[in-house]
Amino acid sequence: MQNILVVGGAGYIGSHMVWLLGQHGVQAVTLDNLVAGHRDAVLHGELRVGDVADRALLDQILDSQRFDAVMHFASFIQVGESVLDPAKYYRNNVATTLTLLDAMRDHGVRQFVFSSTAALFGEPAYTPIDEKHPLQPINPYGRSKWMVEQVLADYARAYGLQSVCLRYFNAAGAHPQGLLGERHEPETHLIPLVLQAATGRRSHVTVFGRDYDTPDGTCIRDYVHVMDLADAHWLALQYLARGGTAGAFNLGNGNGYSVQEVVDTARRVTGRDIAVREGPRRAGDPARLVADAALARQVLGWQPRHGSLEAIVRDAWQWECRAGGPAPRRPPEPA
Repeated sequence: MQNILVVGGAGYIGSHMVWLLGQHGVQAVTLDNLVAGHRDAVLHGELRVGDVADRALLDQILDSQRFDAVMHFASFIQVGESVLDPAKYYRNNVATTLTLLDAMRDHGVRQFVFSSTAALFGEPAYTPIDEKHPLQPINPYGRSKWMVEQVLADYARAYGLQSVCLRYFNAAGAHPQGLLGERHEPETHLIPLVLQAATGRRSHVTVFGRDYDTPDGTCIRDYVHVMDLADAHWLALQYLARGGTAGAFNLGNGNGYSVQEVVDTARRVTGRDIAVREGPRRAGDPARLVADAALARQVLGWQPRHGSLEAIVRDAWQWECRAGGPAPRRPPEPA
């Protein structure tokens, strides 16, 4: 793997991946329309500003050099918005992915790593959730990702386009050196919301429901460090380079942490009080969502290195403290 096209490489997870590719000495070209991404988050390689739906631009980029693989992080991810505007999600998450896959076929690129989601599983029938769990997404966001996974299985059989689908549970944390972190607008993820309440950027954080069947009554989720996700994507590239065939893998720590545990951990890490307000349960919020990532460990050799909640919150806090400060400095390319 020498040249990788990273679609959505200016976003949260994609930018950490682009940085990691640079650490491995791999050339990266990022394609991002900067609707949700940030120009200054691309710390390695070339940035091409444009939309993955633009077939002419894709042809131009894929003609410019030989790419060994494509990594696809560009999707809309807000569950609530997907319910209100499903057309936006099917158009962006499904239709534009088809445009990308067909461009890859025409240019002879046969390896693809896809950013998928645990939202495919819907209401869990059991936990921890393994890859054999029924796929029953309950919102258009989850269904859009499931549609792409089915397309990829068909493209593998028909065209020999091999792919790895990585089903994230709750991506969290930030680059341990403070180079990169979450900058969603609007922010919907719990850990940055809690930390923004710690800095005063928000007046409080809302806990939605305290009557779940969990030890402290709040929802339990599986948080996986963004750098561990990037490591999994790197291992997926190596798996495909060795001749690996199409497959899907869950990515999570296998450790569930409750909303209250996140708040308590943030208070310890920051040394600050965090105002909490109580809210009602949100529709569709299961009590527990925890991954069984044994298959990723077995097949890809993946081993999370930042598994503790405290490490995840600490790295996210370091990034939050930089919010509103200078843009990250681009480090020198490796020799």
